[in-house]
Amino acid sequence: MRIAAYDGERTGIVASDETVVDIGDLLRQFSPLGPEDQLPDLITHYAELEPELKRREDTGGGTPLREARLNSPLARPSKIVCLMGNYREGTDRPLQRLDLFFKSPEGISGDGDTIVLPPHQADIFHHEAEIAVVIGRESKNLSADEAMDAVFGYVGFNDVSARGLGRSGINSFLGKSFDTFAAFGPWIVTKDDLPDPQALSITVDVNGERRQDYSTSDMERPVTELITYISSVTTLYPGDVICCGTNHQGLGSMQDGDAVVTTVSGVGSFTIHVRDDHEREWQRGIDRAAGERVKASAQHPVAPRKGDSAT
Repeated sequence: MRIAAYDGERTGIVASDETVVDIGDLLRQFSPLGPEDQLPDLITHYAELEPELKRREDTGGGTPLREARLNSPLARPSKIVCLMGNYREGTDRPLQRLDLFFKSPEGISGDGDTIVLPPHQADIFHHEAEIAVVIGRESKNLSADEAMDAVFGYVGFNDVSARGLGRSGINSFLGKSFDTFAAFGPWIVTKDDLPDPQALSITVDVNGERRQDYSTSDMERPVTELITYISSVTTLYPGDVICCGTNHQGLGSMQDGDAVVTTVSGVGSFTIHVRDDHEREWQRGIDRAAGERVKASAQHPVAPRKGDSAT
């Protein structure tokens, strides 16, 4: 099932006739305080709502997709947990130390939205396409056998990144959390419709030029392991999202006027537009130097410390 947010504050399902069917009437019984509460309410009560949702999915008759204005399917998750790296980058290397960062919910944007590059003097602004996991229930200290039961579904993600800010040179919160820099779309696909998150193709096209093109089968730490480890650190709640990292081979610049299309097989495609009031310019095409730097660092991993393993 595909769960969409559209036309401002409406929540719906994408029906078999490629229309969006409003389900706000089903959610009002849970007295959501605002649109940001609709998705957590839907997730929490999904089992009891599912028969009616499936009936509406089959019946259709909603707003045609071509006429709907899709929004980010995530309005304001309590956590956007992101992986640093998490792909082998074309190398045969030892398992890397797992590292995470939080991205600000203020950065939420969606299909058709404009990414606004800030005036900060970054070295470059990159796109980073990823698969993201939407959590389906309150979860703490999950075992590997329990991890997938905590998944509600999956969504495409573009982790817009400003490089070269901060002392460390590693872009985590500072380079990742500008407003509009967390792009999700086009909708959430429930896990029953996407049974294997480790067999997906992810691409980015900028102005029609193919940039990133990789498979989630190359992920260092699969979804099960990520959920297990992260739930050992922090409690996860319905609607929280885990962004599973990117393969840096194929990164490229984002600059004024660009149209960036992120596609995740089994989920769908969404487009973000780029605005830079300072009209800065970087080299077009794939930033191969950035990819090689990541490869080079991967050849010299830091030895894991006790407690770093996600298993």
